[in-house]
Amino acid sequence: MAMELAIDVGPLKPEIAPLILGLVLFFLLFAVMAKVILPRINKVLTEREEATDGRFEEAEETRAEAARVHAEYQELLAEARHEAARLRQESVEQGTAIIAELRAEGQRQREEIIAAGHAVIDAERAVAEAELRQQVGVLATDLSGRIVGEPVTDFARESGVVDRFLEELRTAQPSDAATDKRA
Repeated sequence: MAMELAIDVGPLKPEIAPLILGLVLFFLLFAVMAKVILPRINKVLTEREEATDGRFEEAEETRAEAARVHAEYQELLAEARHEAARLRQESVEQGTAIIAELRAEGQRQREEIIAAGHAVIDAERAVAEAELRQQVGVLATDLSGRIVGEPVTDFARESGVVDRFLEELRTAQPSDAATDKRA
């Protein structure tokens, strides 16, 4: 019993040989784990961390790219709105110009129609005056023949009394109209 160590661990009282064997196996297992298993675990953890960091970097790059594309989209949209406003303005200006041209053309056509109407009225007036001259002459000679008691048709034709009378009426009308306006 010289080799026996007296360890007082209470009521359990382990034996030294199994205790040393347990310690040796523990350290052997610890060494195997530290040299073989833990480096593999660390390697896997490092790879996962690198993959995660890479994905975060990719996500940041994707976010930055999305922000850049969004900014370009907003810029293009603003340009498109500006272009649409410019086109609307041009359309309004062209419409205004077309309306002005159509009004001018309508005014010109109206003036032509009025001028043509005046020409027709003047022509009809000339025809009516010629007919009235003839009828007034005949009526005047008939009436004067009744008053006098004998026909004066030949005398009226020869002397041109009716024509002079009508000419005096024509020339007297503008001056009479002028005096009427003054009164």
